[in-house]
Amino acid sequence: MSLTSHLQELKRKHQTLSEEVEQAQRAPGTDDLMIASLKKQKLRLKEEIERLS
Repeated sequence: MSLTSHLQELKRKHQTLSEEVEQAQRAPGTDDLMIASLKKQKLRLKEEIERLS
């Protein structure tokens, strides 16, 4: 896998997590720990993208 395709995949995953976080925050009764976990995953992906860019 080339670096460019790897970065594109990481960005796609980051966008997907972003959408999941937004949906979870809008849904009543969503577990705050789940939202925090999604946000941590999103942050790890962002850091990896920045590191590789």
